[in-house]
Amino acid sequence: MPASRLISSSSRFVCRGCTKRKAHRFYSSAASPEIYDVVCVGGGPAGLSLLTALRANPATSRLRVALVEAQDLAKTASFSLPSTQFSNRCSSLTPSSAHFLNDIGAWTHLKRDRVQEYHEMFAWDGLTDARIEFEWPDKNTTQSPVIAYMTENLNLTSGLLKRIHELGGIDIFDNSKVENIGLGEETEDLDLSSWPVLHLSGGQSLAARLLVGADGANSPVRAFAGIESRGWDYGRHGVVATLELEGEGWGGLNSKAAYQRFLPTGPIAMLPMPGKYATLVWSTTPENAAILKKLAPKDFIALVNAGFRLGAVDVAFMHTQPTGQEDELSWRLQHTAVDEHSVPQTVVGVQEGSVASFPLKMRHADTYIGERVALVGDAAHTIHPLAGQGLNQGQGDVQSLVKTIEYAVTHGQDLGKQTSLESYNSERYAANHVLLGVCDKLHKIYAVESGPLVPLRSLGLKAVNSLGPLKNFFMEQASGTGLKMF
Repeated sequence: MPASRLISSSSRFVCRGCTKRKAHRFYSSAASPEIYDVVCVGGGPAGLSLLTALRANPATSRLRVALVEAQDLAKTASFSLPSTQFSNRCSSLTPSSAHFLNDIGAWTHLKRDRVQEYHEMFAWDGLTDARIEFEWPDKNTTQSPVIAYMTENLNLTSGLLKRIHELGGIDIFDNSKVENIGLGEETEDLDLSSWPVLHLSGGQSLAARLLVGADGANSPVRAFAGIESRGWDYGRHGVVATLELEGEGWGGLNSKAAYQRFLPTGPIAMLPMPGKYATLVWSTTPENAAILKKLAPKDFIALVNAGFRLGAVDVAFMHTQPTGQEDELSWRLQHTAVDEHSVPQTVVGVQEGSVASFPLKMRHADTYIGERVALVGDAAHTIHPLAGQGLNQGQGDVQSLVKTIEYAVTHGQDLGKQTSLESYNSERYAANHVLLGVCDKLHKIYAVESGPLVPLRSLGLKAVNSLGPLKNFFMEQASGTGLKMF
């Protein structure tokens, strides 16, 4: 009997000599499953980018691929809001991520009038006011002057779905929950005993040569593979909202810049959106988050403005008040010197229903791969949002995994075997581990309110800000400008 058996005209084969997993993972089904080369669970940016890239790549375009998603993707694909409204879940895309999206043909499908680039970024210590200013000194260099692109997550996923529809060839099972993942069976025709088999709520069964988990921090795919995810909760919540700025918005010298201030309870960040709008991400205690969500709009606006202008003690006091923050801010600003060129535009409005919060945590899987399993995005790692790199980490995972799959296909390897996936794991695990560690340490360093660490961290911030080559290096790493932009 031959070592492999052809299962389609595109030279895909089933390995008959693969080692079985532990018996308790075996799942028997009377119905024969549909057979796929790649099944991706999770229809967020990472999962959609992966399938788009596989279909757009000539070397992998003939693979049989499927997407499983619990939500209704038709609603995502038809995403539409007026130009004066924005979703409160936004992400900062580095030029490297944007370049990748352009390469796979998805960038042009985003609503570009809802994408905002920015060229400057300002961060400072809420206790000492030590600052670092990231701005490209010469916008005529061969490097891209763009630090990042702000866009709504829904704009990104909607654009990816439009590109997937354009490419075709992807079987989509949306409105479908994964009820069980087990192993297949060996029959007279096929040996699927090492293959993951997904049993969906709609009654379908899908066998995957490679099962990709892009299914979030509580990944069922990761659980099936028996991969541990370790880390901790920060005891902080991220408060998000869509803000309206005074006048035409983003006026003055520091137009279209990102601002972040490190307060003892966590960083408050304002990032530019098109027109006179911005998105807020405020990392703070669960108690403060609960207060912020209960405030009347005028008092919420006042507390956001205070977060960038008043001292940390003043901001903390204003969180203890159930109401009256607007009057409190007005009085305290009379006794506080504020350089309006060093802070973002004054907030004058908050979009109704946009204030929300989510818990912050750090998690890292022990490995990103198993036998016929790979993890990408939040299924593999969850990061503190202070650096805005969560989505970009996922895009980096996808680029690496697609490259790994392409190599396996073009060299006649079984793309689902763990040995074929090792290069993906080795490339991405170390890079993500470093970034996770840096963000974790930054959070902990800036949470310190007193002691010798406070002046030391300020000294370090000032040193980086004064050393041009070092600061430019950090900017290049953050924005991925080693790649020439389109």
